[in-house]
Amino acid sequence: MWLLLVVVALFGLAIGSFLNVVIYRVPNGGSLIAPASHCPHCQAPIRNRHNVPVLGWLVLRGRCADCAAPISARYPLVELATGVAFVLVAWRLHSLNRLAGLPAWLYFTAIAIALAAIDIDCHRLPNSIVLPSYPVLALLLGIPLLWQQDYWALLRTAIGCAALFGSYFALALAYPKGMGFGDVKLAGLIGAVLGWLSYSALLVGAFAAFLLGGVAGIAVIASRRGTGKTPLPFGPFMLAGAALALYLAQPILDSYLRVTGL
Repeated sequence: MWLLLVVVALFGLAIGSFLNVVIYRVPNGGSLIAPASHCPHCQAPIRNRHNVPVLGWLVLRGRCADCAAPISARYPLVELATGVAFVLVAWRLHSLNRLAGLPAWLYFTAIAIALAAIDIDCHRLPNSIVLPSYPVLALLLGIPLLWQQDYWALLRTAIGCAALFGSYFALALAYPKGMGFGDVKLAGLIGAVLGWLSYSALLVGAFAAFLLGGVAGIAVIASRRGTGKTPLPFGPFMLAGAALALYLAQPILDSYLRVTGL
């Protein structure tokens, strides 16, 4: 297990480096292939030895090797966050005896980090990331379930996708100013991965998103940084709710059943 976690951590750091490119270029319509990584100030290409996740930024002390312009700390933070998130996901799925879903959840974790950052920056959830993720997750979740002949889990995954997509679609129609269709499309992905886990994960993840969003809204008003009409990107709260459900769905459900006596 420890070897798996080390491999996953290193893989996460490398993916995090790529996610920095995605976060910067996708909202601007740029290519993910060319040009190669470069300083946004002087356009000098990043040397290979300086492109090592986290360590490269530390060696350069957060500055470009050519023009000494500051390099945002966000780059190593995204890389580190991706590595840590990958390890936590792998550890959790191992504890649930569900490692067959690890590729799907690592992919979902990667796009979640990219989408959350882009939504915070631009209040957008790009179709170029969200829409291709439907067939990717369908394959990564569906093939292991078909191999294991776990047709009930396959059905639960489809139900989760349809239920969350449909619920958000209805909310967007009823209150278009408060719910964008980017959130609707993301909801289907979240519903699929949580439905793959369990119905309790699906319910906890769905409600946690609105709870976290409500708490954040109250905090913005209380801190006088905005009003009840201040727009907040909802995608990060949806994704945080999914992460919460991965770890706490069953304890939350057990606590609810104890309190209600059901």
